[in-house]
Amino acid sequence: MSTQGLRVLIADEDREALERLGATLRDLGHEVIAFAIEVSEVAEKVASEDPDISMVVLHADDDHALALIDEISAYASGPVVVLTLREDPEFVASAADRGIDAYARPETPDAVQSAIELALRRHAELARLETKVEQLENALERRATIERAKGILMERHGVDQLTAFERLRTHARATRRRVVDVSREVADGVLQLP
Repeated sequence: MSTQGLRVLIADEDREALERLGATLRDLGHEVIAFAIEVSEVAEKVASEDPDISMVVLHADDDHALALIDEISAYASGPVVVLTLREDPEFVASAADRGIDAYARPETPDAVQSAIELALRRHAELARLETKVEQLENALERRATIERAKGILMERHGVDQLTAFERLRTHARATRRRVVDVSREVADGVLQLP
């Protein structure tokens, strides 16, 4: 994803701060699509606008900012960035637990843009890892299904593992199907192989 021309949702309890951040984001070439002040507004704005990235600005009300982060993280498909004017490791840790992808002090437009770029990269990497985990889980599930079917055939016909697998594979080829699909039917009792 490009780091320029993003649709950015910004949220803060301070309307003046929202306006300043909005101006900074527009100067950086981004489109500010919504201002969300109240926690109750966030879900609707995120759902209707589907921003590329969301930003929460922390001033004084940690609980409000954390509630905004919770809501945005629950509904947004893109990354979440926190901009804070003060160093607060405890808040950043709490925000990280709620799903932020980056944080920065918005002292300069470059700091804001750097936080955006970091968040986009981190979010993309997490998405890749989630996909990889899903692929591995699916592979393990397929393997377990094939092993279960082999065990059934071994017990039912008194054959070894290689012979049981060969029967699954032969039937799969003959019916132009995947071994895992044939194995699933054997394991579910739908298919009785000779």
